[in-house]
Formats: sequence, structure tokens, C-alpha cells
Amino acid sequence: MGYVPDYNARSLIMGSTKTIGVIVPDLSNPFFTSFLKGIGQAAEEEQFIPLILGSEDNQKLERNYIEQLVQRSVDGMIIASPLVERDIIDHLLKSNGIPYILIDQNPVAEGDRLYTDDADGARQAVQHLLDLGHQKIALIYSDKPTINVAYRLRGYKEALEKSGIGFDPKLVLTTPMTKEGGYQVAQSLIDSEATAVVTINDEVAIGLYHGLQEKGKSIPEDYSIVGYDDIDLAAYLNPTLTTVAQPVMHLGNLALRRLVARIKDHNLADEKVKLPVKLVIRHSTKQLGR
Repeated sequence: MGYVPDYNARSLIMGSTKTIGVIVPDLSNPFFTSFLKGIGQAAEEEQFIPLILGSEDNQKLERNYIEQLVQRSVDGMIIASPLVERDIIDHLLKSNGIPYILIDQNPVAEGDRLYTDDADGARQAVQHLLDLGHQKIALIYSDKPTINVAYRLRGYKEALEKSGIGFDPKLVLTTPMTKEGGYQVAQSLIDSEATAVVTINDEVAIGLYHGLQEKGKSIPEDYSIVGYDDIDLAAYLNPTLTTVAQPVMHLGNLALRRLVARIKDHNLADEKVKLPVKLVIRHSTKQLGR
């Protein structure tokens, strides 16, 4: 008959809007595309609607979004932004009884937290290059590192120091965590003595491919490259990108399900879940000297 129930009236009766607020820093980043896909799949099964917002790394915009979501009586929030402050958690979410889940980049200590083992991912990447005979291994690092990115730097240092090579700060090249950032840092890599490089994410690796190839360099003949994230495009680059795979869709799926459980029972103990990562070897790395 075309009848649609008045959802506001229904929500008042049920005491729930069946909506989840989701805030990510960059909707254009393929990492978050996969993360949101995982949230969407779980939300459909749990019969919740995700309201997805990108903060564009803007703290003022993010605070406004959180305030608006609170005003719209969302049942809970998933926050994957590194910018959220403790007072936002205390004064907007906790004081209004809104459950929330923090994803790895977030520095706020309290609450449920889901994250991947960033230090181990970097260790795996560096060890792979060491096993191929490389000793001068650069790290293309963020110019504005978040907590999880800082753990990747720690893993990079630990792997080098364990090998007896030691950490050389001159081989850490900083740039924005974007394709353009990877493109811009290509000359700095050429100017270094590195024969191999770990990029802080696959987006940077894609830009680096373009920058190196434009300057007449070949991958992996001149430089072995390991990315981080294993976004969909990694398997379609030429050559295909060796990278550290994160279980991104599972992370989104788990975040939604954990939040729904907390919505149903606000007294659940805080939970911290660390998910493993794994190295996916493709064709952007090769034995040194071969």
C-alpha cells in the first residue's frame, strides 16, 4: 500500500533509533573504504543503519559531527579518527550514555579499542627485505604521524636493530600519507643510499611508483618496495605490490558487532582487541644483486 512507518514515533516507543554514527578521517582512503564495507555488512545483519561521516582531519568539523550525532540520538558511535579529545568523550558521549568504539589511531585511553599489530607489520616488512639481502632500507614515514603509524616506526627500528644493522635516522623520509606524498618523496629516496623501502601505507607506495618510474627507475630492479594495508589496488599495480595486509573488513565488522553488544549491555567491561597482520609477497621486491 506504500505505507511507511513514522520512524521518530517508533524510536520513542522502542527507545532506540537503530542507528550508529561512524566517523573516519578520510573517506577517499581505500583503507577506510574496506573498513566501512565491513561495518555495512555487520550493520545489515544486526539491523542497524550506519551514518558515515568523514572529518577530513578537521578537529572542529569532527566535534560538530559528534554533537550532531548526539542530538540525533544515535545508539552508539565508531570513531576511527586520531583527533578526538578526551573532553569530547567525557562531555558528549559518556555524559549522554552513548556507547562508543575506538579504532587504532585513537589516543583516548578509555573505552573499547580495536587495533592491528602495527609494530609487527613493520617488522615483517623489514625482515622480508633483510632476507633478500638489503641492508640500506628506507622508511617513508608520515609528516603527521598518528599513534598506530608511530608503532610502525618502532617495528622498523626493532627489526633493523635486531639484525645488527642499527637504525639510521637519515633513511626515514617524511611526507604526507597520500599518493602525492609518495610522488614527492621519490627524489629523496633516490638521493639516499637505500636499495629498498617500506612505505607507511599503500597510497604512498602508489605515488612512489609513479615518481620513481618518471625518473627512469625500475621496480624492483632499482628499488624493492613494501607497502602497508593491502588495499585492492595493490594487486593490480605493475609490478604487483608486496605489502602488509591488515584485516580491514574484519576490523569494521568486529567494531560494529562489539558496539551493538555494548548498546544492548552498557555494563560490559572494556575490551581491547589486537588483530594480527601478515606480509603478502608479490613482485615489487627481489633479491639484491640478482
